[in-house]
This record gives sequence, structure tokens and C-alpha cells, in this order.
Amino acid sequence: MSLFRCPLCAAPLTREEGRYCCPGGHSFDCAAAGYTHLLPANQKHSKFPGDDKEMVAARSAFLDKGYYLPLRRALEKLACSLTAQLPAPVVVDSGCGEGWYTTGIAAALQAQGKAPQIAGVDISKFALRRAAKRLPQGEFAVASVYRLPLADGCADLLLNVFSPLAADEFARVLRPGGHYLYVVPSARHLWQMKEVLYDRPYENPVKEECYPGFRHTDTVPVRTELDLQDPADWMALFHMTPYAWKTPREGVQRLEQLDRLHTEIGFDVHVYERT
Repeated sequence: MSLFRCPLCAAPLTREEGRYCCPGGHSFDCAAAGYTHLLPANQKHSKFPGDDKEMVAARSAFLDKGYYLPLRRALEKLACSLTAQLPAPVVVDSGCGEGWYTTGIAAALQAQGKAPQIAGVDISKFALRRAAKRLPQGEFAVASVYRLPLADGCADLLLNVFSPLAADEFARVLRPGGHYLYVVPSARHLWQMKEVLYDRPYENPVKEECYPGFRHTDTVPVRTELDLQDPADWMALFHMTPYAWKTPREGVQRLEQLDRLHTEIGFDVHVYERT
């Protein structure tokens, strides 16, 4: 039996060779890379929604060099701690991208002797091609985070790293006592990059939100610095951020002309418990 539910009738899906199917007769083929498509046509807003192939490739190359490893290590530690009493925790990565964080958490749980069940969803099929190859034992689907193809109360841990927030939907799929890890940039994340891009850089707003159905239990700060010497790396980093969409051309040119980039990076991992 799959962790996924049919996006058309909400019945349980069964994972078969090359496809998913439900008792109602709905069937969803698996792509050669191993993911499936559970986004109904009436929920698509473009032919290829989400990050395109080039954006995914750049982000994947950057992450694979380990620059954000401190964040992944923090998430791995939290995942192991929060599921310590569960032999087979169900982990959902909402907006999983290419599965870099998903894979790290799965490996950390397995190293503890657990048998985690992993499901990841993203709107980009290009990202999911990589996620499914990174973690063949996981389940990955093109789907909206606002309509997760998962049963009520099925998950023990839900992860959301720089992805759209759908608090009501997260509360629906998490069991009472389950946990939600919400990663946001700290106030001075990429500060020195922003000094290059903008004449008047600004700190990121930092706030601790309350969401219905959740209790905020902790905030785990992750702070370090990057010293990038390859222009391909800092341009890939730039294109991973919202700044890529709103930076004046003059700022982008200054960034392209750097000899190296040394910048702070920082993340806050907000821990919520499902009440």
C-alpha cells in the first residue's frame, strides 16, 4: 500500500509495477525516473509548473557541494529526536525539490535502525526526477502542497524547507503529537550578497507565527558563513533565491563581476507540534 491517496476520489492508492491505482479504477503511471503525477489538470496553472530544468540543475549542483550541509544536519538531528520512539516513522517532505534534504533525513533515520516511510511532493517534475533517483525507496509525486494527496493523520513528521506554507493542509495530514519543521531564512541570511545586489540592503523579517492546530515548541538557529570562489556557485545560489526575480540588472552585473563571495548564511528551523 502507498502513502499516497487518489487525487480524484481520495481512496488509498496501491503501488504496482509502473503505476499507482485505486479501488475506484483511477490509474496513475510512474515516470521512468520513478515519480508519479497526482496533480489534476484543473489544478495546473501552466504546462510545466514549478522550477524549470535549469533552475533545478543549478540548485542541485550547489547543494551537492555541501554548502548547506549545516542546515541538513540540523534537520537530521531534529528528525531523529522527534521520532525517537517510532520504529517506522512516516515522513512527508512538502515542496521537496530535488530531495536533497529528504535523502539526508531518510539516511539519518535508517542509521538509527528505523524503517522510515518517506513521501515527497513538489510542483516541478524536473525536481522530482532527481528526488526519485536520489531516494528510490521513497515515494514522490507531482502535487500541490495545498492539496496533498495523503490521508488525514497519516504523517509523524512533515518538513517544509523554503516552500509554500499550507498550515491547514499540514495540520490535516499530521497525526496529533506529530511535528512540523518549518525552515525560513534568518534576518541576515546572504547579507553580503545583498550588499552587492542592492544599494540599500534590508534584513529579512523574522517572526514566529502561530497556526491553528499547532503549538510552537522550539526555534533552532543555524548560522555559518560561505566562502565561494567559483562564480558558478554564487550565481547558482543567487538563482535559488527570490532575489533572482526582483534584482535590478545593475546588481546582477556586480554579482557576476566578483572575484569571490564571502557571505553569512542563516536559517531558523521552527518546530511545531500538532495538537
